[in-house]
Amino acid sequence: MQTELNKVVEALREFYAHETFLFEKDVGEHAVTHRFAVYLEKQFPGWSVDCNYDRLGERTLHLPHGTIISTDDHLGKSIYPDVAVHQREIPNNLLVIELRNASNHTSLDHDQHKLRALTDPHVWFAYWLGVLLVLAGRNVTVSEVYVGGVLDPALTAWFAGRLQETELGAPQ
Repeated sequence: MQTELNKVVEALREFYAHETFLFEKDVGEHAVTHRFAVYLEKQFPGWSVDCNYDRLGERTLHLPHGTIISTDDHLGKSIYPDVAVHQREIPNNLLVIELRNASNHTSLDHDQHKLRALTDPHVWFAYWLGVLLVLAGRNVTVSEVYVGGVLDPALTAWFAGRLQETELGAPQ
């Protein structure tokens, strides 16, 4: 998992080297997410990297009945990951990322619940690894790593350390 997280760090490094305009103009999260996905795609050859992708083959990604998380569509059924690293036609979901602008001051609860659900091994489309990123103009202010449907404290600490080493993490 550290290999995949190192690829996320490299994508963040490239993103911050080229996309400061997005933060200077405080553009919306969809634009930031898309531009980040462009750099992430370079790190995962042979994988599809998509924004707001809600399918696995012909099936729509639906949360199980009774799931506590709210969903992203008006019918309350499907879920749209911000960025997915996956294979579109087969059930091989590697990495899911929920991304926020630091200027968005709403609670992180929705994104955290979403990552728990998307990495839950009991869900048929579970992602192997989930990452929450809150991006500011010069660094990542919040980063969390989810595995097996829960926040992984050890990987979260390791990932935060890697971000610090590359000067992408928020000063502590």
